[in-house]
Amino acid sequence: MNRRVVITGMGIYSCIGKNLEEVTKSLYEGRSGIGIDPLRKEYGYRSPLTGIVEKPLLKGMLDRRMRVGLAEEGEYAYMATVEALKMAGIDMDYLDKNEVGIFYGNDSSAKAVIEANNIAMEKKDTALIGSGAIFQSMNSTVTMNLSTIFKLRGINMTISAACASGSHSIGLGYLFIKQGLQNIVLCGGAQETNLYSMGSFDALSAFSVNTADPTKASRPFDASRDGLVPSGGAASLILEDMEHAIQRGANIIAEVSGYGFSSNGLNISQPSDEGCIVAINRALQDAGLTASEIDYVNAHATSTPQGDAAEAVALGKIFANQKTPISSTKSMTGHECWMAGASEIIYSILMMNHSFIAPNINFDTPDEYSKPLNIISKTQEASLRTILSNSFGFGGTNSALVITK
Repeated sequence: MNRRVVITGMGIYSCIGKNLEEVTKSLYEGRSGIGIDPLRKEYGYRSPLTGIVEKPLLKGMLDRRMRVGLAEEGEYAYMATVEALKMAGIDMDYLDKNEVGIFYGNDSSAKAVIEANNIAMEKKDTALIGSGAIFQSMNSTVTMNLSTIFKLRGINMTISAACASGSHSIGLGYLFIKQGLQNIVLCGGAQETNLYSMGSFDALSAFSVNTADPTKASRPFDASRDGLVPSGGAASLILEDMEHAIQRGANIIAEVSGYGFSSNGLNISQPSDEGCIVAINRALQDAGLTASEIDYVNAHATSTPQGDAAEAVALGKIFANQKTPISSTKSMTGHECWMAGASEIIYSILMMNHSFIAPNINFDTPDEYSKPLNIISKTQEASLRTILSNSFGFGGTNSALVITK
């Protein structure tokens, strides 16, 4: 089988907005969601910078039994999924009567693990940890909770692939539907933002320490970039077989037309322009497109010196001759890690459907690698029909998705 796969619903909960409307406005205005978390300095971080994500109030939306098993990132994912299902026209009655699957990206749940350990160390009694700890602390916390809350009975799997987790979840949902294994799949990515979740990253000196103006700290592709800014939230998409969507009268937002992947096979933290190129070319080939047919690239670029350079080299080899518009929305959101591959698809579709390219803010001076690229530093009106979104992660995992209008 070779079915067409469309997107019929989207939901977002991020540092630049708690819903699609807020996020669209932020993207268009080039508004940063980066701020300072004073608790990080007390804890011992080099950098207190982070995306500021408001904690959702779920009391009254979910009963206590459901809430007790939700980790922080699960709460964000719940909010994003409610919005996505509403847009897709899917209610609980539909979920009761139809099989819906879930692939969701998540690669940590640090807060629950550390808090449970602290209780055990202090009280010397694991019985006092609480019944919700196990469901909050497992890597599969998001899929196990969402599948229970929304009564999902199809494929149920967490994708743990570092900062490409959200992108690979969409790629796998696309493949399952394309091959006729599912009709509808909830896909996405979630990332916790608590101070426990990012201490080990900070220990690598991976974060920007440009605290004078937090909104200028994330500087993808800029020559003065000094590290990424961690962020989080959740992004949910409803993927569906096109014929199935038409039959049930769903509104089709966009089409997933290509998925590419690769592994670098190098040092565990070393980026690779060759790995990027393989994933991108595989996505283009899967979509039956050439580089000249891509209207916009949402780059992975996280604002790290090595990572941005490797991706810039790869993009230069593929797109420089076409002068394809490129920007990294991480300049506004920071690096949303396990969520990023899913949220950046939503950001790109919002641009596509509102006819603009969001800016790569803080791009003042190109370096030798970004100089050949057409980096969009100011909001630009544009008619977008085909976009490419890149996601790369530790361990050399690479994912690329092509979305068409």
